[in-house]
Amino acid sequence: MSEEVVRSLGPGRFLDWRVLNAMGTAGGVLICWDKRSLEILGVEEGQFSISCRFRNVGDGGIWVFTGVYGPFSREERECLWEEFGAIRGLWEEPWCLGGDFNTILYQSERSRNGRITSAMRRFAQIIDDLGLVDFPLQGGSFTWSEGLNNQSWVRLDRFLATPSWLDQYSRVYQRRLSRPTSDHFPVLLEGGGLRRGPSPFKFENMWLKAEGFKDLIEGWWQGIVVRGRPSYRLAVKLKGLKQNLKIWNKEVFGRLERNKVEALQQVEHWDLVEEERSLIEEELSHKKEAEEDYAKWVSMEEVP
Repeated sequence: MSEEVVRSLGPGRFLDWRVLNAMGTAGGVLICWDKRSLEILGVEEGQFSISCRFRNVGDGGIWVFTGVYGPFSREERECLWEEFGAIRGLWEEPWCLGGDFNTILYQSERSRNGRITSAMRRFAQIIDDLGLVDFPLQGGSFTWSEGLNNQSWVRLDRFLATPSWLDQYSRVYQRRLSRPTSDHFPVLLEGGGLRRGPSPFKFENMWLKAEGFKDLIEGWWQGIVVRGRPSYRLAVKLKGLKQNLKIWNKEVFGRLERNKVEALQQVEHWDLVEEERSLIEEELSHKKEAEEDYAKWVSMEEVP
């Protein structure tokens, strides 16, 4: 990868990058960033991936991005999965991965529906083992085609992220762009931007449905003893109450949005399986449980 080609991407003297060179005509990953926004803290290069550890210039938050070009053979894919495990063992910060994984996750990700393969099962296992979230693709179902008349369509390209990474950014989604020349569609990761500073305190409707919630509030409030002017006492007690609520919410409910996403993924999984065949009794039970979980978390949306 020549410096001239990279610098043609912009933004001038503020551009920095790391590259995993291609092997012949296959592979190759380029990660670019604006030094005014991101500071590079470390780089780990594998055979099929390259990972960068960044610090946000704005808020000091540290996170990891891994660029991927997945191999085709089963043996080499296992090497890629090992690279992912090594990165997770080295860096525990919020993590996002993106690229051509060269394998699909669901049967619906190819136009010619076939059986569930061992490669699909293994990919799903890796995502689960690493605690990653696969969030929906907008703008189209597939990202690659082959054949003279595009007889076969497949989704090979995607972003994955840990819940902690998604918590840092608002309304994140991935969108398929148009492809003027390549057999791959570009995929753009978009969102509402970085969450600046600590997350604002939000009252959750689900708290009111928790058994003994009002008693907890009363106990916490009475337990915060402060001396001073009434306005000062009120401010300190409210601050302490908010902190107690945040800790309690995390311990009892976890992240509302994460729970909703995970429940919806389970519903979508069983829907896809059901499109191919009838579900057995145990699978029907799992699907019903996922639907009930999703309905529960939706009903517990935050109060404005």
